[in-house]
Amino acid sequence: MSEAPRRTLSMRSLDVVEWVGNRLPHPFWLFCYLFVGVVLLSAVLAQLGVSVTTLPIGDRPGEVIAVRSLLSAEGLQWFVLNMVENFAHFEPLGLVLVMLMGVAIAEGSGLIPTAMRFTALSVPRWLIIPVLFALGACGNIGSDAGIVVIPPLAAAVFKQMGRNPIAGLIVGYVGATAGFTANFLPAGTDVLAMALTNEASGGVPEVNVFSNWYFMSVSVVFLAVVGTWVTLRYTLPRLGDTGGNAQPVDLPDIQPIEKRALLIAIGAVVAVSALWLLTIVPADGLLRNADPNPALVWRSPFFKGLVPILFTLFAAGGLAYGRVAGTITKADDIVGWMADAMRRMGPYIVLILVISQFIRAFTWAKLDKLIAAGGADALKALGMQEMPIPFFIAFIIIVAVANLFMGSASAKWAIFAPIFVPMFMGLDIHPAFTQLLYRIGDSITNCVSPLYPFFPILLGWIAEVDGEKAKVGTVLSFLVPYASFLMVGWVLMLVGWYLLGLPIGPDSPLMLAP
Repeated sequence: MSEAPRRTLSMRSLDVVEWVGNRLPHPFWLFCYLFVGVVLLSAVLAQLGVSVTTLPIGDRPGEVIAVRSLLSAEGLQWFVLNMVENFAHFEPLGLVLVMLMGVAIAEGSGLIPTAMRFTALSVPRWLIIPVLFALGACGNIGSDAGIVVIPPLAAAVFKQMGRNPIAGLIVGYVGATAGFTANFLPAGTDVLAMALTNEASGGVPEVNVFSNWYFMSVSVVFLAVVGTWVTLRYTLPRLGDTGGNAQPVDLPDIQPIEKRALLIAIGAVVAVSALWLLTIVPADGLLRNADPNPALVWRSPFFKGLVPILFTLFAAGGLAYGRVAGTITKADDIVGWMADAMRRMGPYIVLILVISQFIRAFTWAKLDKLIAAGGADALKALGMQEMPIPFFIAFIIIVAVANLFMGSASAKWAIFAPIFVPMFMGLDIHPAFTQLLYRIGDSITNCVSPLYPFFPILLGWIAEVDGEKAKVGTVLSFLVPYASFLMVGWVLMLVGWYLLGLPIGPDSPLMLAP
């Protein structure tokens, strides 16, 4: 008979989080309430004649900002004339939908699952756990696909190794959720974060999809190391895993036709990549920045248009794989996969309707500049310029706590970006670094949030192995150590990075240029 998990302080705190979180409204209604709040607040502050002088940024002098009322004739006219445009021209919407349609082709054809299975089967036994963590993190290139694919795959790998498959489920889930923004390649999360950051900063300086690349690439290795240590130190011992041998089951070998299809798909991706590189590598490339300054190459049309380019890579790989493996039987299969992906995006599209109105109204009323300028003055008064690190940590913690209650990364960044990006810019912090702080906080607590959309799926997977352990408290008790050590480790890594003054991505310094 298994022992009941001890009710630690962390567990009792998470019970409170679960109780409170279950009583929050749906994000759609939450943003409706926020929109109404912005309308009323703008009217009150405009009536009071509230204004503020912004801090100078680089060569730009400060300016006096007065709040505009959304309840005025001007505000009402703005709303009725721009509501549809606010939604249709909301940059993250189109970027995410296009990216996911390309991923849908690669996933539907079987390319992504086969590539992940091939990788897991090809590495030495001692590297299995860190590789699974890295696969989980990099799985976010397919958006939520990694969260669905990696945990069952990891469970099958663990069972084949003679280890408890529940540990494999936990490893795959933590890797795909806590490491959701880490990757060796730009993914949909980079696109979405970039778009919202540029919305908040006005695109000056511009953040690109590679802006956090250096830090997030190292974060994949960091996640693999810390996650492996926690698994060996806490998860496996608590599961009573002796490391003995068990009958290998469930993980199918890569069939010859799958190997051939995978090789052909890789060849197709390499060929299409080579064609695209011809537009950026030569000095006279069609998509290269005309400015000869090498530092400005990241601002070329090639990188600004990376989403369509990535779409073609996913589509080329998926089409090549499907034709060879036989998973594409007719042209309409491709249309069906893309349509299914869009159907799954229905709730996101509905949410964008209110998110876009909230952001535009917040900006039009100039509340973003009011809060940013006032907040920057307050932080300066508290000595942030002399001691910024505690404020960085505080911001990460605020985001991590908010993430327990609101699982949507785009919804949270839509709230935080218009406030904190300009605020930190007023203190000479580059928008890419503010974005990085947010992404760290947003990732860490994904795995321990009972409100996360995929948490019930994890419970179901565990119930298939051992129903006694498929309880919220029990599962969270396994997940808490990962979140705790990742929080501490990621913050220490960030502080070290900041103290060394290292860039976090191409053309992405920590501070704004003087």
